[in-house]
Amino acid sequence: MSAPRPRLAVLGLDGLPFSLARAWAETGLAPNLARLALAPQARPLRAELPELSPVNWASLATAAGPEAHGVFGFTRLDPASFAVSLMDATWISAPTLFDRLSERGLTSKVLNLPGLAPARPLRGMLVAGFPATDLASAVYPPPLARLLAARGYRIEPDTALGLTDPDLLLAGLAASLDARLAALDLLWPDLAWDLFIAVFTETDRIFHFLFAALEEPGHPLHAACLALVRRFDAAVGSFLDRYAALPGPKRLLALADHGFTRLKTEVDLNAWLRRRGLLRLAGTPQGELDATVVAPCSSALALDPGRLHLLTTDRFSRGGLAKAAAPDLAESLRRQLLDLRWEGRPVMQAVHRGAELYPGSQSPHRPDLVCEPNPGFSLTAKLDRTEVFSRHGRTGVHTVEDAFFYDSEGAAPERVRDVGRLVLDFFRA
Repeated sequence: MSAPRPRLAVLGLDGLPFSLARAWAETGLAPNLARLALAPQARPLRAELPELSPVNWASLATAAGPEAHGVFGFTRLDPASFAVSLMDATWISAPTLFDRLSERGLTSKVLNLPGLAPARPLRGMLVAGFPATDLASAVYPPPLARLLAARGYRIEPDTALGLTDPDLLLAGLAASLDARLAALDLLWPDLAWDLFIAVFTETDRIFHFLFAALEEPGHPLHAACLALVRRFDAAVGSFLDRYAALPGPKRLLALADHGFTRLKTEVDLNAWLRRRGLLRLAGTPQGELDATVVAPCSSALALDPGRLHLLTTDRFSRGGLAKAAAPDLAESLRRQLLDLRWEGRPVMQAVHRGAELYPGSQSPHRPDLVCEPNPGFSLTAKLDRTEVFSRHGRTGVHTVEDAFFYDSEGAAPERVRDVGRLVLDFFRA
């Protein structure tokens, strides 16, 4: 008789703070989440920098940091054309967990893990999450797309509704939770897998747009937000019940890619650079990411959320900074950013040198400086804004600390990449 098949299940809870999960559990709002959050194996986790979903989910998926997998944010700048592009799976330059398990003949099933479209072949099944927009490019094997479409699967609701029609956003998030459960019904039951990863991203969306409504009992959308939290908790319960019914040996990991808190203000670093004469525009931007208007005399440019590139003449077609001047400017910017205040409060917890934060990286997209904000400050880098401090409708912001983590075996990883290593260690891959 062959030995029982060890299985590892990973539950992703996008943006869920450890402290908030505990609070929901203790008040009875989320009794299913309480099964994890109140257990002694639950603890806070630190996000990779910058504290964005594509960076951190790529770190889980590769068991490595940005210096190895090459994803430094949602966007990257073409140093020749100055076009800004949005992240997809082709940016991931390190082998994934699924690549490594496939080589060993092990099967992975992956549901709604962000940043994995266009889907690459693997031994198993993959349904990539945002920023994918269509199932055809997000799914492997291709016939799975038709099966999901027949069940009404949707990758992501229209999150722009969070600013214009929050009621419709809440309805869309409820529908996407139902879609995740329908996909779970399709992918889980045959148990023909060794690794199963499912990510619920709905928490991140409600936190971005409706964090204030969640916190304030008098808010007109407070009850509706709590109803969505209960729906989310029921989805968590469905996953946990399935795990509980699995035969052993088995292990369960649950994690968030970053934490969340109430927004104090947005801080636009390109507006800050423009005020210092370090970034100049040669025209009117056609949108917030239109870097093609950057003038050749510019010395620095920021990309969301807090990545600064020094525009040296040897690396950038429109660079106006001599390579020899870059170290002094980097140190000057670092000190000025650490001194930046809003209503007397320091904006930055730290400002890291890219070469030190991402050791060994030779990527042309590695930033020269990476800002780590204090909780409550949302670092942005638009090209069509002139105010350094402003609000644009969002009420929640990511945090580096306080991401949720649980391991049924009680491990205590420090960062998201370490959770990926737990997966590899489980399978001795």
